[in-house]
Amino acid sequence: MKKPIAHGLTCPIAAVAELVGDMWTLLIVRDLAVGPRRFNELASSLEGISTRTLTAKLSRLEKHGIVLRKLYQAHPPRATYELTGKGSELIALIETMRAFGERHL
Repeated sequence: MKKPIAHGLTCPIAAVAELVGDMWTLLIVRDLAVGPRRFNELASSLEGISTRTLTAKLSRLEKHGIVLRKLYQAHPPRATYELTGKGSELIALIETMRAFGERHL
């Protein structure tokens, strides 16, 4: 992932915001924090997300090592998504955001 530049310097905060700074990505991580989920489970818990958007967000998170997709040889084929160790580190960020929202919003 190309790191965004802030004030002429590589900024890790900007890089994280670039990766997870949209609502859907944060909500996907929130839902996966409780354990592996199938695509349809994520789609139904994320009311309003399109299939196309969910697919794109999961692919991006998988590409960056945040989410692991496990394929199962079933008929029809199915997959589950879960947080990697790296992805699990984002749970603290999401919990901090939840606490802030409960206190101030």
